[in-house]
Amino acid sequence: MVPSNDFWFDVGPLRAIPQRGARTVKTPRREIAVFRTASDEVFALENRCPHKGGPLSEGIVHGRKVACPLHNWIINLDDGEASGADKGCARSFPVKLENGRIYLNMSVAAAP
Repeated sequence: MVPSNDFWFDVGPLRAIPQRGARTVKTPRREIAVFRTASDEVFALENRCPHKGGPLSEGIVHGRKVACPLHNWIINLDDGEASGADKGCARSFPVKLENGRIYLNMSVAAAP
């Protein structure tokens, strides 16, 4: 078995994030938005729209996408890619849901 250097940070219970909402986690290098969809899936993206740096955590979640609150760019929660004619990508981070709690992979989130 290969040892893992992963460190999973307990973000909190799923119920602490409203459906179709987000909460932020601050690391020494960046702020990360953790999103909850209407179907209780969780995703994590850097909290910066690739267009003008808008706070994605303040956007509206619809399906598996979030709309940037500044200029309405649509960002895929799966991979951070902008949709449609818009080009750009918000960095995505590994996140998992276990026993009703959300965990963020901090070994990746803290890396440059």
